[in-house]
Amino acid sequence: MAKIRILPDALASQVAAGEVVERPAALVRELVENSLDAGARHIEVHAQRGGIAMIRIVDDGSGMDREDAMLCLERHATSKIRTKEDLGAIHTFGFRGEALPSIASVSRFRLATREKEALVGTEIEVNGGKLVGVKDHGGAPGTVIEARSLFFNVPARRKFLRTENTEFAHVEQQLRLHAIANPQVAFTLTHNGELVLHLPATRDMLERIRGLVGDELASRLLKVEETTVRGVTVSGYIGGPGMSRSNRQMQTTYLNGRPIESASISYGLREGYHTALMKGQYPVTFLFIQMDAQAFDVNVHPAKKEVRFHDGNSVRDAISRSVSHTLENAAKLPTGHAPARSPLPSPAAARTPVVPESRQEQFAMPVDASTAPLRNVEPTQPQPLARPAAKDSWSAAHDVPERKPVETIAMPQRVVVPAAKAETESEKAGGREDATKADAEAAPADASSSSASSPSAPPEFRIIGVLHKLYVLMESKEGLVMMDQHAAHERVNFEKFRRALETGGVPCQRLLMPITLQTTPRDADLLKQNLPALNRLGIEIEPFGPNIFKVETLPSFLKTDDPAAWLDQVIEELSSLSSKSSTLRLSEDAIATTACRASVKSNDVLSIPELQALLKDLFACEMPYCCPHGRPTLVQISTAELERKFGRRAPG
Repeated sequence: MAKIRILPDALASQVAAGEVVERPAALVRELVENSLDAGARHIEVHAQRGGIAMIRIVDDGSGMDREDAMLCLERHATSKIRTKEDLGAIHTFGFRGEALPSIASVSRFRLATREKEALVGTEIEVNGGKLVGVKDHGGAPGTVIEARSLFFNVPARRKFLRTENTEFAHVEQQLRLHAIANPQVAFTLTHNGELVLHLPATRDMLERIRGLVGDELASRLLKVEETTVRGVTVSGYIGGPGMSRSNRQMQTTYLNGRPIESASISYGLREGYHTALMKGQYPVTFLFIQMDAQAFDVNVHPAKKEVRFHDGNSVRDAISRSVSHTLENAAKLPTGHAPARSPLPSPAAARTPVVPESRQEQFAMPVDASTAPLRNVEPTQPQPLARPAAKDSWSAAHDVPERKPVETIAMPQRVVVPAAKAETESEKAGGREDATKADAEAAPADASSSSASSPSAPPEFRIIGVLHKLYVLMESKEGLVMMDQHAAHERVNFEKFRRALETGGVPCQRLLMPITLQTTPRDADLLKQNLPALNRLGIEIEPFGPNIFKVETLPSFLKTDDPAAWLDQVIEELSSLSSKSSTLRLSEDAIATTACRASVKSNDVLSIPELQALLKDLFACEMPYCCPHGRPTLVQISTAELERKFGRRAPG
């Protein structure tokens, strides 16, 4: 008896449905993409009981004649591709011809369609993959697809569906993804007969984003000016320093208008935000990537969520450079109040600076500033990066006189912050280590975006006091500005240390007993390719056998009880860094820790000249609005917000 059999068409369609139709949101994705491919300018999505009972998609696209309407329900029937060469340059959302027959095989399916020029259209009913009837249809031009009782004939799959609210949240999120990428198309979403979303067509991308996430969050986004690096064009909007979420719910990226997920894109975002985001947090992004369709493959995932790039490093570099450039040229201060409730499911509340528990203990003990000794924080690294004993790094650089203990600030002072960042010595000497020809290609766009985002006049801050010997209170034209003196000094020290490492190399310390690392063949190749870079970072490492390495020295600023574990982290970072990324990224966590230890603390009382020098040095940094750990250095509460809190202005 033969063991190999050909599956019946109905069963084969149900197997395919398990890959394509995971839940009601998958129906929305496939059918909305078909509507967009058909040129629709208005798309309606109606759901009942989270989409489990019914999903109906109505569009005003091109429609189909009767022959095409019958043929589209056959497996692998498509109008998108003709030859195998077409697979290498797909410009549409759909192309496999699996969606409609898969949906029809696991639901009670109805298709009604009419071309604009036709007098009559076609209506087809399918019940669990079996054709029920075909008749004339006299509706409006376009296409209506309705799927009821999803998985009614496949109970094994139906039991894996979640609650109605959960399933509808996925439906709503799927529609939002497509609505953001297609602002020229109007979208409507209803659930159980109630209107949930109504998005009119617009030519302004930010206006569409504002309609989805609210005005408060949209006003805090930074525009990523269109930049092209090695054939990869990046544009869109991203959250500024200190603006993050605890999940990837609002980290959206598009490739040629298609919402996707990609490890290369995630790495690029992480590099771009490398010192502007706290660990465990994810950025808010609406990022659009444009590139030649032949440079990537979308035919690698049944649901078309992922793509494979032919040159992933180019994508990483383009995203990293665009994001970091936008953050460095950001002119917006983080706000100090929570944003309005976002329409997105379960949004994380905006975060404001919170005093850690370690500092709260310090505040519990009153300190007499007139008698308390002034702390001079000793450096944790050798002399090349050491601070003078009498003055700290930034006060010595600006020739600030010795600070005296004070309890209050008697006279408010005005500080004018320089509009342009000071050019570093490394930039004067020829640029940073990771400067490549791609920088030259992106130079025109970078220059234009820099000029557009730079403030027209330098901001003026008038120091009015210090709260809890930590938060510097300042007055600006927009309202109240608060500066965390520890976080600000961390940023200043971090960039000072990093510049020193870039220009003069890293001081190293020899180990009493060399460390032996045994790695996998893949990690061994990574280490061999990066031996010169690791040596420059103070890590003297050399092969000591098959997949074995001997480590003789480590960076002198490194303070760790487990060097082997730190080296494992370095190897992990090597695998995620692109070929053009600065190798100094490997040691930035250690540099940030050193900067934290060498910075003024919460109870260190600073004089007016020292605060002025700190503020001036902060705005000379590449990224002044957050410390190297991603916490905000400055928070602004607008005058309008203060007026609302004191009842001088109606809320809203």
